[in-house]
Amino acid sequence: MEPIRYTLSFPAPHTHYVEVTATVPASGSSVEMMMAVWTPGSYLVREYERHVESVSARNPDGRDLLVEKIAKNRWRIATGGAQSIIVNYRVYGREMSVRTNWIEASFALLNGAPTFLTLADGVERPHEVTMIPAEGWARSVSGLREADEPHRYVAPDYDTLVDSPILLGTPAVYAFTVEGVKHLLVTEGEAGVFDGVRAARDVEAIVREHLRMWGSFPYDKYVLLNLLTEATGGLEHRNSAVLMASRWATRTRKAYVSWLELVSHELFHVWHVKRLRPIELGPFDYEREAHTRSLWAIEGVTEYYGNLLIHRAGLTSRDEFLEALSEKIESLQTTPGRLVQSVALASFDAWIKLYRPDENSPNTSISYYTKGCVMAFLLDAIIRRATAGAKSLDEAMRAAYELYGGQRGFTPPQFRGLIEDMCGRSLADFWNDAVDGTSELRYAEALDYFGLRFKPETPRPGERQRAWLGALTKVEEGRLVVTQVKRGTPAFTARLNVDDEIIAIDDFRVRADRLEQRLEQYVPGQRVSLLVARREQLLDLTLTLGAEPLRLWRLEMDPIATPVQAERLNAWLKGSVCQTS
Repeated sequence: MEPIRYTLSFPAPHTHYVEVTATVPASGSSVEMMMAVWTPGSYLVREYERHVESVSARNPDGRDLLVEKIAKNRWRIATGGAQSIIVNYRVYGREMSVRTNWIEASFALLNGAPTFLTLADGVERPHEVTMIPAEGWARSVSGLREADEPHRYVAPDYDTLVDSPILLGTPAVYAFTVEGVKHLLVTEGEAGVFDGVRAARDVEAIVREHLRMWGSFPYDKYVLLNLLTEATGGLEHRNSAVLMASRWATRTRKAYVSWLELVSHELFHVWHVKRLRPIELGPFDYEREAHTRSLWAIEGVTEYYGNLLIHRAGLTSRDEFLEALSEKIESLQTTPGRLVQSVALASFDAWIKLYRPDENSPNTSISYYTKGCVMAFLLDAIIRRATAGAKSLDEAMRAAYELYGGQRGFTPPQFRGLIEDMCGRSLADFWNDAVDGTSELRYAEALDYFGLRFKPETPRPGERQRAWLGALTKVEEGRLVVTQVKRGTPAFTARLNVDDEIIAIDDFRVRADRLEQRLEQYVPGQRVSLLVARREQLLDLTLTLGAEPLRLWRLEMDPIATPVQAERLNAWLKGSVCQTS
């Protein structure tokens, strides 16, 4: 099958444009070209075509052809009987995210979905890409297969093209080999600050631990594009990933561990999401949403293992791992939306909610990343307890990969059934309550199995609990403005609204940057009057101050844990079995 051949150039990269010329096979009197409206792994219709301009076409003899836009992301081009046509267009790229394009004088990141027009009926056709780097750009790097010429790549189909971002510029490249497979850490923006040598060494340790978890690599090359742009995010691809982080990420322990967690998360997706996936996530329709109720099972489970595997690789301490898991539990348990939206519905509604949060989102919705991570922890404990430590979620994931990896995909009943088969019993109550319902998760059995507890937190001797308003605020042009009010807080009960300006407490003006100091003058349970401005109208509200919430969800080893519980904990954290009653 004749490929579509693209040539991409950057005559003026400081203007943020890439120029695209595509030689497109044609038949009949016209062809239809389309652009994807979303990127796999990022579940929001993003209307990439809004950045496309100056679409034109000609036949091989240079004669102009009629181009008609017939839908928001489709163009019909008259062929004039030619067997191939040449299509030209420009794409503006200045959105700093892992799923979009960024083009500037020093480098360019190109993702497939927002860059390439393709034949609407030709996604199975090969696609070839030739890059013409801008002056000063020494390298182009991608997970795509390299052709026999510099800066030239070959994709067997459109799916592969969309799934293979390309970085151009002068990045630092750190190469290492694990079990004969080449891996590249490609870092843009080190600026003498980011420690690339240390990072590459630790990425190799992560790769080796993931290999130990899964047993084999599903790729023959892996490329980690690490853009140090002071942005955040990560997006998985079939044999690559894009990360965005700070160039200072290797300077502090907390920032570096966060970066390692991101690396581990995206690498885990190579097996779990890119191969083992819900049945709805492939083959893709790039013009419409792909709804699934199982994002918790892919993103949440991946979030769990992202942290767990860097610990097993020896890159974090036990306390650091437990603190990371504690933060997930605390985030879940302090989000009122956990009692409103099930994690299955959160998965289904990702297209309209997760990527479009507002000030009321914590009251009405839950993150399938967060709750899914906590549920993976509970499922791991359930399997280990049910099998007397002989099996774990690790075995369940490997079994799922063997059954449903590749082109097959799994349905919710199949994934749940596999977990139940591993346990040897029904988990209907868990699925009904934790996945399809909004009941509180039950932690007691998991904590008991591993010998853990939630650390009791009380005020220090002689220290009183701080008075608490229960609203988030920001300073905006010298005004103290409410930005979020969660259900069940004093602010919610007092009918404080988002965008209210807090002017005074008990008839004394509050400076915008002194709210915390003012609250120190009060005690929990004290009634106060608030003077607020709401759309320039002054209102008096009465509020009973609460007590600043204590941290109730911090995991620690139970001081009275038995040797058997300690052995189970060590087996879990090391990724081994522990056959105990």
